[in-house]
Amino acid sequence: MYSLQEVGQCSNLIPLQHMGQSSNPETTQHINGGFDDYRRYEEMVIESMHQPEASYYQQTPQHPNLEAQNFYKILKQASEPLWDGCTKSSTLSATTRLLDWKSQSNISDTSFDRLLSVVKDILPIGEKLPNSFYETKKMLKPLKLPSQRIHVCINHCMQFRGLFVELDHCVVCGENRYKDKGRKVPNLVLTYMPIGPRLQRLFYSRKTAKHLTWHSDHPVDPEKMIHPSEGKAWNHFDRTFPDFAKETRNIRLGLCTDGFSPNNSNTTPYSCWSVFITVYNLPPWLAFKHQYIQLPLIIPGKKSPRQNLGVFLQPLIDELKMLFTDGIETYDAYRMTNFQMKVLLLWTISDFPAYAMLSGWSTHGTLAYPYCMHQTESFRLSNGQKLCWFDCHRKHLPERHIFRNDTINFLKGKKVKGHEVPVPYPTGEYIWEKIQHFPTVYNGTPYGLNYIKPHGFGITHNWVKKSIFWELPYWRHLLIRHNLDLMHIEKNFFENMFQTSMGTPKSKDNIKAREDIEMLCDRPILNPIKENNRKTWKKPGDYTLKKEDVKKVCVWLKNLKFPDGYASNIRNCVNIKDYSFYGFKSHDCHVFMQRLLPLTVRGFVSTKIYEVISEISMYFRVLCSKTLHVCDLFDMKRSIIQTMCKFEQIFPPGFFDSMEHLVIHLGAV
Repeated sequence: MYSLQEVGQCSNLIPLQHMGQSSNPETTQHINGGFDDYRRYEEMVIESMHQPEASYYQQTPQHPNLEAQNFYKILKQASEPLWDGCTKSSTLSATTRLLDWKSQSNISDTSFDRLLSVVKDILPIGEKLPNSFYETKKMLKPLKLPSQRIHVCINHCMQFRGLFVELDHCVVCGENRYKDKGRKVPNLVLTYMPIGPRLQRLFYSRKTAKHLTWHSDHPVDPEKMIHPSEGKAWNHFDRTFPDFAKETRNIRLGLCTDGFSPNNSNTTPYSCWSVFITVYNLPPWLAFKHQYIQLPLIIPGKKSPRQNLGVFLQPLIDELKMLFTDGIETYDAYRMTNFQMKVLLLWTISDFPAYAMLSGWSTHGTLAYPYCMHQTESFRLSNGQKLCWFDCHRKHLPERHIFRNDTINFLKGKKVKGHEVPVPYPTGEYIWEKIQHFPTVYNGTPYGLNYIKPHGFGITHNWVKKSIFWELPYWRHLLIRHNLDLMHIEKNFFENMFQTSMGTPKSKDNIKAREDIEMLCDRPILNPIKENNRKTWKKPGDYTLKKEDVKKVCVWLKNLKFPDGYASNIRNCVNIKDYSFYGFKSHDCHVFMQRLLPLTVRGFVSTKIYEVISEISMYFRVLCSKTLHVCDLFDMKRSIIQTMCKFEQIFPPGFFDSMEHLVIHLGAV
């Protein structure tokens, strides 16, 4: 059977199915299964043969390098008409469409050969369709992008590559490399698809090559941000490495990873980890289109790699080091010149748990958040037995702010003195000095039951390893190395607040939370009520809606309709029988938090609570806007601290976990 991966490498000859698409998102169209999708390959060849206008280049036009010439030559041969006089299809388009149909329909090789014989009998004399599946693969093989199959220890200890390529046992745990020694069937196989050739092919299309310098060509408004190139991190790197920044065609990437279960079942857990690469040279309306996002590797399951994630990232890191120091010769079809393309990984993007796997800083315990490090003020609740970040925000306020001297609405009797200020952002050089002697988890480094955590772990730091990204020669010089997924934080914050406000079983306001309020705060109205021969009970807080109000919210949501494509059907998340809520997806929480939440509680809670909820809703709404105004970011950086302090005056300490604390750092500029 022709695998889906092979079909993707043949039918999507350039990892972009829409090389010639318009840069205007309003005019971009995708015709499923139509010939227009496949004709773009031929347009790329035709464009490469034309002489550019004088404004296209500043140097004398050059011939494509040998690799590009071979690619254009083979693609041109495969793009000849299917028969003499045919104007609707070419050999390449017909073949790739048939292969795509074979993969999507799960057709066997024999059935595919039979179909080809029938189609060839129908076509006119002189048709150029391949005779069999074998000939089809042979014709498209020169256009395939390279891939590597690397054996990995079943316990994620090491890869059998380089010095270990001939070994039959893992040097760490001693596990066999093969589950069937006779036929040499490996236990775990990682398929790696190098990113260099795929980035080269972006420049083979004149239209796409033009967009790859958009980050330096577009007009910049110093008061607005619409692209990472206008941010501090990008400009900081340009000042640090001016030689790299001088060539605007050099590629800047972002790496994103997260786990998923392909079976979508809790009964058979299986955790795969996909690693995506995003090209930030492209304009915003193209950078995150699926055809421009690359998938260099998928970490196979069924167990999560956890802190051994670096074992699987080794080939990618090795290639990134080569692409930054040496680069690869690439032909630019737009300017018709050859240049040495270099590549930079700007940062990673992940949710908070995956952040620990990428950075090496554990997100568990009182030192979970890496920004505050050992100066965090988090503590464990006596009754709730959960880590709490309650009253950890007042030190971020201005020196003479009234909240600093409040001993009633925060921790009982506690004042925050003017000299108590947050720690500055740690620089890359500072972090490198701290972790350079820590182990990197791969190739023989023991990590597991016998692993000894670094000295001071959980007391002065939470480092458990040295991330493999520190092998990149520029990593310590970056202003930002790891980014957190905003929607993940937004979803957790919304669910905590919504479930608490609606008084559901998932509410953060329970008996244990009230007992913690009695112990930590001076709020007698929220203290639990204990009576003789009766269970302890609690009065509803001001932040919790009454039962009849919750019913009104459920009915309203059940009848709510959205424009097509704006949001999912939120009515499916509401149970009208018992007036409960369940199954909110990330995008549901995203829409609800920014648009619906203030409307949901308006009129049911006090003005003070409504204003605080509206402030946090607007905060996320501004952060997620397409255009960021610098002055707004500075205002938000100051206002979010006060907003979170207002939340601390309203909600119980058990409400404030690490997700609520992360919010204050999202708007940092």
